Amino acid sequence: MSRKKENLFLFSVDLEDVRLRVHKGLSYRPRVEEMIEYYLDFLNKYQAKATFFTVGDIPKYYPSLINMLVEEGHEVACHSHKHLPITSQTSKEFRDDLLLNMESLYTAGAKELIGYRAPTYSLTKDTPWVFEVLTDLGFRYSSSVLPAQNLLYGWKDFGENPRKMNANLWEIPVSLRKGSFFKVPFSGGVYFRFLPFYFIKRSFDFHYQKNRAVTSYFHPYDIDVDQERFMHPEINNNWMYNQLMYFNRKKVFTRLHKIMKLYDSKIITYKSFVEGIDNE
Repeated sequence: MSRKKENLFLFSVDLEDVRLRVHKGLSYRPRVEEMIEYYLDFLNKYQAKATFFTVGDIPKYYPSLINMLVEEGHEVACHSHKHLPITSQTSKEFRDDLLLNMESLYTAGAKELIGYRAPTYSLTKDTPWVFEVLTDLGFRYSSSVLPAQNLLYGWKDFGENPRKMNANLWEIPVSLRKGSFFKVPFSGGVYFRFLPFYFIKRSFDFHYQKNRAVTSYFHPYDIDVDQERFMHPEINNNWMYNQLMYFNRKKVFTRLHKIMKLYDSKIITYKSFVEGIDNE
């Protein structure tokens, strides 16, 4: 791609309430709105707008949140209605779930939904029908592929650059960097908290040197130092991995500020990024 060299950081939050997917989850304190305020404080410091990939039940429990994000100029995008992996659904089930997700977000104040992220990056080479469904529903991009071999999901041969899957739809894979054993998504979630900062720094540098935008995925819980302890969903009741879900949350913003300053990173929405590469 011949895009002008900028250190682009596609900052995104997977906007979901993890309580709603655990046993007796509503007995725990709601934390999402407070955590989103912290993310917005960070973004405002850099006069930046981000993308919030949002699960369909968020408006039910936080009815003013979507409208607030839209009014502040951030992008609201889809992250499924029930947070089910794509591989557990048929094409029709996927479409129906996504339509519910869209309806919920539009009702809550979303103005334009053109972006989608699959739960747990579960779009693989075995589910190519997803792109047809997304195109039919008017989406212009997805950020749903982990382009490597992975313990859960992965599309090893996809490649690490954005790829146009048809005339109207881009797939923007998550940014990876080779670790000791396999490639890891260094710029979000547990990895951003757990990996040594020197590895994260080198990974950003590697992608920026290649003029690649760095994609990311954070969650409300990634920065929540006061969240009550419970077994997180979708980790097969693994006690060790559950410990990682709480690890180093207090360092997320410290690390983010360092990355912003070290590389003069420029945060933009996925929508802005797609509009830029469409015009090249």
